[in-house]
Amino acid sequence: MSTPLAPRGVRNNNPLNIRKSNAEWVGMAPVQSDPDFVQFDDAVYGIRAGCKIIKTYVNRGLNTISKIISTWAPPSDNNPTDAYVANVAGACGINPTDIIDLSVIFPKLIGAMIKQEQGLPDLYPDDVIAQGIALA
Repeated sequence: MSTPLAPRGVRNNNPLNIRKSNAEWVGMAPVQSDPDFVQFDDAVYGIRAGCKIIKTYVNRGLNTISKIISTWAPPSDNNPTDAYVANVAGACGINPTDIIDLSVIFPKLIGAMIKQEQGLPDLYPDDVIAQGIALA
C-alpha cells in the first residue's frame, strides 16, 4: 500500500503516528529507521497500538474526545489541537465534551483520528480498523 509519496504514517504502517518510546509494541518492524515514529510490520498493528493507548486514556478518566485528543495531540505538538478535536468529534457525531463509550464509538474515533493524522480520508477499510480494535 505504501509508496514514497504516501504520508509518513502510511509508510510506517503507523496510521495514528505513534511516537517512539520505551514501549515494545506487538508487530513492531524489526528495523526502526524512522527517528521519531514507530514502524510496524502491518497497519493493523499500528491501529492496535493506538487503540491500546486510547483504552489506557479512557481508563485514566480521559473519557471525552476533547480529553483524548488534547492528550494525544497536545498544542505543543499539534497546533491547533482545537481543530483536531472538532474534526474528530464531528466525524463521530458527538460533542467534544460528551462522555464516550468505546464499544460504540471506537471505529469512528479511530477512522477520524487516522484521517486527521494522515490528512487523507478512507485510507484503511473498515475491516482493517475493526481488526486493529479487536487485537487491542
